[in-house]
Amino acid sequence: MITLIKNIQELLQVRQSSINKVSGAEMAELPTIKNAFLILENNLIADFGSMENLPEIKADKVINASGRVVLPSWCDSHTHIVYAGNREQEFVDRINGLSYEEIANRGGGILNSAKKLNETSEEEIYEQSKLRLEEVMRLGTGAVEIKSGYGLTVEGELKMLRVIKKLAKNYPISIKATFLGAHAFPTHYKENKTGYIDEIITKMLPEIAIEKLADYVDVFCESGYFSVEETEKIMQAGIEFGLKPKIHVNQFNSIGGIQAGVKFNALSVDHLEIMTPEDIEALKNTETMPVALPSCSYFLSIPYTPAREMIKAGLPLALATDFNPGSTPSGNMNFVVATACIKMKMTPEEAINAATINGAYAMGISETHGSITKGKKANLIITKPISSYYQIPYAFGSNLIEDVIIEGEII
Repeated sequence: MITLIKNIQELLQVRQSSINKVSGAEMAELPTIKNAFLILENNLIADFGSMENLPEIKADKVINASGRVVLPSWCDSHTHIVYAGNREQEFVDRINGLSYEEIANRGGGILNSAKKLNETSEEEIYEQSKLRLEEVMRLGTGAVEIKSGYGLTVEGELKMLRVIKKLAKNYPISIKATFLGAHAFPTHYKENKTGYIDEIITKMLPEIAIEKLADYVDVFCESGYFSVEETEKIMQAGIEFGLKPKIHVNQFNSIGGIQAGVKFNALSVDHLEIMTPEDIEALKNTETMPVALPSCSYFLSIPYTPAREMIKAGLPLALATDFNPGSTPSGNMNFVVATACIKMKMTPEEAINAATINGAYAMGISETHGSITKGKKANLIITKPISSYYQIPYAFGSNLIEDVIIEGEII
């Protein structure tokens, strides 16, 4: 099956050879071709270039993209799409003055979601979660990482990971699974934190390894959740079971979690709303990708990741949604890109790089996703007619996507 997309107004994120990520000043460089063509063969990118160099081919399908921009689909490296119910009441509680921490301390937050999840069947969780997955696909996401972490019991965590595995089997979108049993301490372990960590290490991780249910291990390293020492212990255990670390860190406080992530060669450190000069220094010249979650800052009214300081220091940066029921009930990567530009002062080029090639790196798939490169997956966004790609973040409230192609097929 050969698909030709022709007369493309501008083809974004064109990389002749595969790269893993872009950092620092490179983030402002977004290679493009105007008046371009793109040839897809089955589920892969076969060729691209300027229309004046279009070779003679016999295409099975031709798409005229006149006036439209084509770019790689978004790579959302941090989500919690699999959950049960919602936390609408907590949204109202925050409006009425309660903080995220205050809500958590009275049994809300993650523990609220855990209670609902453990009361809900695996089949029902799948039915709820697939609707969210279908929605993000329509919004241009072609690869997504999904975390567990709302079970907080052996059965609940395995249930979530099995749902993620089923979603990956039934949908063309690329899905990576992350085990986040260390999301919070269950109520009955509040006075026995060591007991819960032992349960994660001796009961959850072995079962996950047997069923091959996860790619990564994650920990919420934060005051009131998991300490740096506890985070390191869980990361080490995850590594021993073949899971690479990715951690939640610096959402509310800087407690040394970034340094721990770097020490254990974490693939990514995510949130980063609070960053000290020491934290930025620790990330320099490492293989760890910093990931910002601007729609979480927007929803909770907390600080935004200091993107300008980090990029100036030569760091890479990825963007993701943090789609979850409590702090970011949205998986819209278009809004994330716009918010990064508006609130974090990232340029459109930086934000698109962060949401494509760097997002792919943060989920370990930059060899196959995140850029227009021969041999990579044919996962694409075709916009509606727009004046330039600047309109994507500029018109933040409009859906400018006309078609989404995943694995070479329009969804």
